[in-house]
Amino acid sequence: MRLQSFEHGGRQGWGIVERDAVRDMTDALPGIGSIKALLERDALDAARAAATSAPLVEAAALRPLPVIPDPAKILCCGLNYHEHRIETHNPEVAHPTLFVRFADAQIGHGAAIERPPETRMLDYEAELAVVIGRAGRRIARAAAMEHVAGYACYNDVSVRDWQKHTTQMTPGKNFPTTGPFGPWLVTRDEIADLAPLRIQCRLNGRVMQDARLGDMIFDVPRLIEYISTFTPLSPGDVILTGTPGGVGVRRDPQIFLQPGDRVEVEIEAVGLLANPVV
Repeated sequence: MRLQSFEHGGRQGWGIVERDAVRDMTDALPGIGSIKALLERDALDAARAAATSAPLVEAAALRPLPVIPDPAKILCCGLNYHEHRIETHNPEVAHPTLFVRFADAQIGHGAAIERPPETRMLDYEAELAVVIGRAGRRIARAAAMEHVAGYACYNDVSVRDWQKHTTQMTPGKNFPTTGPFGPWLVTRDEIADLAPLRIQCRLNGRVMQDARLGDMIFDVPRLIEYISTFTPLSPGDVILTGTPGGVGVRRDPQIFLQPGDRVEVEIEAVGLLANPVV
């Protein structure tokens, strides 16, 4: 099942994607007006049952929003692919490198990434986003996947000079519009094994990043185990799992996002997230 957040007719809602249309589920289940609320109520089965009677809306009539517009937490793992660690000249580490994003930096599929006037070093980062569906604390690795609702594409767009001002990455990761997230959430039951799935970033049609999710240094269960040790995880929380090698700042010559560009993140069996740059 593919779940999408959107704006339609001046209000925010959510629905179930069916080819080129969406079942508008915003009013289908009492008190469940968002994907986050759906996960909090553990109502995926109820949504499936109610979908047949929900109105069908053409996808072109909707404005996609971030999959979870208002997560309580967006926890990001840096340097989590071998090739990316090597290209950044970082040593091997025993624990994940983590930082946080803010929800109001996110945008949906098709929305414009705005290059801020403070930089010319705007970079792309294709990532798998993991959305938490079941709350937990100190989650054992063996049970971690039971807490996952599903997956989506994410572009962890980075303002590289601000990221490098100090050892802390937060400023360079939170300029407005630098968190494209979408186009939808694919529920966990749709994907048996993440490892063989291909992840790519394409800039104006040119492949810039190309890897398999199995190339991660710390896999999804390990990230959930580690993160949930120091902070409780709640339905709707988002974990970004890192980006492969090939980022623009590490190329020779360097390549940064320019107004007029189109950047795409595609993950096999998950979806295609595309955004223009202005």
